[in-house]
Amino acid sequence: MPTALRYVLQLGDDLQDESCPPEINKLGRTIVRWAPQIANWHISKVTNGPTEALNNLIKRVKRAAFGFRNFANYRIRALLYAGKPNWDLLTIVTPH
Repeated sequence: MPTALRYVLQLGDDLQDESCPPEINKLGRTIVRWAPQIANWHISKVTNGPTEALNNLIKRVKRAAFGFRNFANYRIRALLYAGKPNWDLLTIVTPH
């Protein structure tokens, strides 16, 4: 058994001690239940954080451009929201 998994399981068991409040006991049960996933992160150092961040940005852009029926207007709003647009590519709108 890898060291990370042993440590996580020991932590989960310690938090389930009778002397701890119920909230801490529940945290210990959750840690034990998620022990393989927690230990795998410590072994591989791989996370899906960048993917979640990109999905969050996509959803925010979609909300910012909600209601546009014209794709060109939707595109402009999305580019404005996402950051500094390349105005040379936007033939419909020019900055003032």
